[in-house]
Amino acid sequence: MASLETIQLEHVPATHSVHVAVYKDVQNADFLQQQLLARNQEFEYAFIDASCVVSRLQVLAAVHKAIMIQSGGNMKTPNIHSEIVCSLSPTNNISEAYRRFGITPTSKDMIIVKVLISSSSSQAATTTSTSTAETVAAHLTAHVQGQPAPFTDAVIAQSTDWAKVRKYYKLNSGVAVLDALPKGEAGEDARRREVETLVLGGMALRGL
Repeated sequence: MASLETIQLEHVPATHSVHVAVYKDVQNADFLQQQLLARNQEFEYAFIDASCVVSRLQVLAAVHKAIMIQSGGNMKTPNIHSEIVCSLSPTNNISEAYRRFGITPTSKDMIIVKVLISSSSSQAATTTSTSTAETVAAHLTAHVQGQPAPFTDAVIAQSTDWAKVRKYYKLNSGVAVLDALPKGEAGEDARRREVETLVLGGMALRGL
Protein backbone atom coordinates (compact mmCIF):
# COMPACT_ATOMS: atom_id res chain seq x y z
CA MET A 1 0.00 0.00 0.00
CA ALA A 2 1.22 3.51 -0.79
CA SER A 3 2.67 5.52 2.08
CA LEU A 4 -0.01 8.19 1.81
CA GLU A 5 0.06 11.08 4.27
CA THR A 6 -3.05 13.12 4.98
CA ILE A 7 -2.16 16.72 5.77
CA GLN A 8 -4.27 19.38 7.42
CA LEU A 9 -3.46 22.79 5.97
CA GLU A 10 -4.42 25.93 7.80
CA HIS A 11 -6.79 28.47 6.27
CA VAL A 12 -8.17 26.19 3.55
CA PRO A 13 -11.85 25.24 3.15
CA ALA A 14 -12.95 22.38 5.41
CA THR A 15 -14.31 20.68 2.29
CA HIS A 16 -10.76 20.09 0.98
CA SER A 17 -8.42 17.36 2.21
CA VAL A 18 -4.82 16.96 1.06
CA HIS A 19 -3.05 13.63 0.59
CA VAL A 20 0.59 13.20 -0.45
CA ALA A 21 2.65 10.18 -1.50
CA VAL A 22 6.30 9.90 -2.51
CA TYR A 23 7.66 7.26 -4.86
CA LYS A 24 11.32 6.51 -5.58
CA ASP A 25 12.79 4.75 -8.61
CA VAL A 26 9.53 4.78 -10.58
CA GLN A 27 9.63 2.48 -13.60
CA ASN A 28 6.48 3.54 -15.44
CA ALA A 29 6.64 7.34 -15.57
CA ASP A 30 5.91 7.20 -19.31
CA PHE A 31 2.60 5.41 -18.66
CA LEU A 32 1.64 7.88 -15.93
CA GLN A 33 2.41 10.87 -18.12
CA GLN A 34 0.33 9.40 -20.93
CA GLN A 35 -2.66 9.17 -18.57
CA LEU A 36 -2.24 12.88 -17.78
CA LEU A 37 -1.96 13.82 -21.44
CA ALA A 38 -5.10 11.78 -22.18
CA ARG A 39 -6.86 13.57 -19.28
CA ASN A 40 -7.82 10.24 -17.77
CA GLN A 41 -9.83 11.33 -14.72
CA GLU A 42 -8.75 8.24 -12.80
CA PHE A 43 -5.25 9.73 -12.82
CA GLU A 44 -6.17 13.23 -11.78
CA TYR A 45 -3.28 13.91 -9.42
CA ALA A 46 -0.52 16.47 -9.19
CA PHE A 47 2.44 14.40 -10.37
CA ILE A 48 5.56 16.39 -9.41
CA ASP A 49 9.11 15.56 -10.46
CA ALA A 50 10.94 15.40 -7.12
CA SER A 51 14.22 16.54 -8.67
CA CYS A 52 12.83 20.09 -8.73
CA VAL A 53 11.76 20.11 -5.08
CA VAL A 54 13.90 21.19 -2.13
CA SER A 55 11.50 20.68 0.77
CA ARG A 56 8.15 19.52 2.03
CA LEU A 57 7.14 23.13 2.68
CA GLN A 58 7.68 24.03 -0.98
CA VAL A 59 5.10 21.43 -2.05
CA LEU A 60 2.60 22.39 0.64
CA ALA A 61 2.93 26.07 -0.30
CA ALA A 62 2.02 25.19 -3.90
CA VAL A 63 -0.94 23.10 -2.72
CA HIS A 64 -2.19 25.91 -0.50
CA LYS A 65 -1.86 28.44 -3.30
CA ALA A 66 -3.71 26.20 -5.76
CA ILE A 67 -6.58 25.64 -3.33
CA MET A 68 -6.90 29.38 -2.78
CA ILE A 69 -6.88 30.01 -6.54
CA GLN A 70 -9.56 27.37 -7.09
CA SER A 71 -11.70 28.62 -4.22
CA GLY A 72 -11.55 32.10 -5.70
CA GLY A 73 -12.60 30.84 -9.13
CA ASN A 74 -9.37 32.00 -10.76
CA MET A 75 -7.87 28.79 -12.10
CA LYS A 76 -5.95 29.07 -15.37
CA THR A 77 -5.45 25.31 -15.79
CA PRO A 78 -7.94 22.42 -16.16
CA ASN A 79 -8.10 21.33 -12.51
CA ILE A 80 -6.72 21.87 -9.04
CA HIS A 81 -3.99 19.28 -9.56
CA SER A 82 -2.54 20.93 -12.65
CA GLU A 83 -2.84 24.20 -10.73
CA ILE A 84 -0.60 22.74 -8.00
CA VAL A 85 2.11 21.93 -10.55
CA CYS A 86 1.90 25.44 -11.99
CA SER A 87 1.99 26.97 -8.51
CA LEU A 88 5.50 25.56 -8.09
CA SER A 89 6.70 27.77 -10.92
CA PRO A 90 8.06 31.30 -10.43
CA THR A 91 6.62 32.32 -13.83
CA ASN A 92 3.18 32.40 -15.47
CA ASN A 93 4.23 30.21 -18.39
CA ILE A 94 1.91 27.22 -17.98
CA SER A 95 3.52 24.93 -20.57
CA GLU A 96 6.96 25.65 -19.10
CA ALA A 97 5.67 24.84 -15.61
CA TYR A 98 4.35 21.48 -16.82
CA ARG A 99 7.70 20.67 -18.49
CA ARG A 100 9.82 21.70 -15.53
CA PHE A 101 7.82 20.61 -12.52
CA GLY A 102 5.54 17.90 -13.87
CA ILE A 103 6.73 14.39 -14.60
CA THR A 104 8.39 13.29 -17.82
CA PRO A 105 8.83 9.81 -19.31
CA THR A 106 12.25 9.65 -17.60
CA SER A 107 11.20 10.84 -14.12
CA LYS A 108 12.38 8.46 -11.42
CA ASP A 109 11.37 10.08 -8.13
CA MET A 110 8.02 11.77 -7.81
CA ILE A 111 5.75 13.45 -5.30
CA ILE A 112 2.06 12.79 -5.91
CA VAL A 113 -0.64 15.03 -4.45
CA LYS A 114 -4.36 14.35 -4.36
CA VAL A 115 -6.85 16.97 -3.18
CA LEU A 116 -10.22 15.47 -2.35
CA ILE A 117 -13.23 17.79 -2.27
CA SER A 118 -16.31 16.81 -0.33
CA SER A 119 -19.75 16.70 -1.92
CA SER A 120 -20.79 19.72 0.13
CA SER A 121 -18.43 21.91 -1.88
CA SER A 122 -19.49 23.83 -4.98
CA GLN A 123 -16.33 22.45 -6.64
CA ALA A 124 -17.27 18.84 -5.90
CA ALA A 125 -17.65 18.16 -9.60
CA THR A 126 -13.86 18.30 -9.89
CA THR A 127 -13.44 15.19 -7.74
CA THR A 128 -13.16 11.70 -9.20
CA SER A 129 -14.49 8.35 -8.05
CA THR A 130 -11.26 7.97 -6.04
CA SER A 131 -12.88 9.72 -3.12
CA THR A 132 -11.18 8.54 0.06
CA ALA A 133 -7.61 8.34 1.32
CA GLU A 134 -7.88 4.55 1.29
CA THR A 135 -8.97 4.31 -2.34
CA VAL A 136 -6.34 6.86 -3.38
CA ALA A 137 -3.63 4.79 -1.69
CA ALA A 138 -4.92 1.60 -3.31
CA HIS A 139 -5.05 3.22 -6.75
CA LEU A 140 -1.48 4.49 -6.48
CA THR A 141 -0.25 1.11 -5.24
CA ALA A 142 -1.88 -0.58 -8.23
CA HIS A 143 -0.60 1.82 -10.88
CA VAL A 144 2.70 3.37 -9.75
CA GLN A 145 5.64 1.02 -10.20
CA GLY A 146 8.05 2.41 -7.63
CA GLN A 147 9.15 2.30 -4.02
CA PRO A 148 6.90 4.28 -1.63
CA ALA A 149 8.74 6.58 0.76
CA PRO A 150 7.73 9.04 3.51
CA PHE A 151 7.07 12.66 2.62
CA THR A 152 9.98 14.16 4.58
CA ASP A 153 12.70 16.70 3.88
CA ALA A 154 15.31 13.96 4.29
CA VAL A 155 13.73 11.82 1.57
CA ILE A 156 13.21 14.82 -0.72
CA ALA A 157 16.88 15.80 -0.29
CA GLN A 158 17.91 12.50 -1.89
CA SER A 159 16.20 13.53 -5.14
CA THR A 160 16.91 17.27 -5.41
CA ASP A 161 18.81 18.33 -8.53
CA TRP A 162 20.44 21.57 -7.36
CA ALA A 163 21.41 22.62 -10.88
CA LYS A 164 17.76 22.43 -11.96
CA VAL A 165 16.55 24.31 -8.90
CA ARG A 166 19.08 27.09 -9.41
CA LYS A 167 18.16 27.37 -13.09
CA TYR A 168 14.38 27.23 -12.71
CA TYR A 169 14.25 29.72 -9.82
CA LYS A 170 17.06 31.91 -11.21
CA LEU A 171 19.17 31.58 -8.09
CA ASN A 172 22.52 32.28 -9.75
CA SER A 173 22.79 35.62 -7.98
CA GLY A 174 22.66 33.80 -4.66
CA VAL A 175 25.24 31.14 -5.47
CA ALA A 176 28.08 33.00 -3.75
CA VAL A 177 26.07 33.26 -0.54
CA LEU A 178 25.16 29.58 -0.64
CA ASP A 179 28.72 28.49 -1.41
CA ALA A 180 30.02 30.57 1.49
CA LEU A 181 28.03 28.53 4.00
CA PRO A 182 30.05 26.00 6.03
CA LYS A 183 30.57 22.48 4.74
CA GLY A 184 29.26 19.37 6.44
CA GLU A 185 25.80 18.44 7.68
CA ALA A 186 25.15 21.78 9.40
CA GLY A 187 26.14 23.64 6.26
CA GLU A 188 23.88 21.49 4.10
CA ASP A 189 20.93 22.16 6.39
CA ALA A 190 21.61 25.90 6.30
CA ARG A 191 22.02 25.81 2.52
CA ARG A 192 18.72 23.98 2.09
CA ARG A 193 16.88 26.43 4.33
CA GLU A 194 18.35 29.38 2.42
CA VAL A 195 17.37 27.90 -0.95
CA GLU A 196 13.90 27.08 0.39
CA THR A 197 13.42 30.73 1.35
CA LEU A 198 14.48 31.89 -2.12
CA VAL A 199 12.26 29.32 -3.84
CA LEU A 200 9.20 30.20 -1.75
CA GLY A 201 9.81 33.87 -2.51
CA GLY A 202 9.88 33.14 -6.23
CA MET A 203 6.64 31.17 -6.02
CA ALA A 204 4.93 33.90 -3.99
CA LEU A 205 5.92 36.63 -6.44
CA ARG A 206 4.54 34.74 -9.45
CA GLY A 207 2.07 36.93 -11.29
CA LEU A 208 2.89 40.11 -9.40
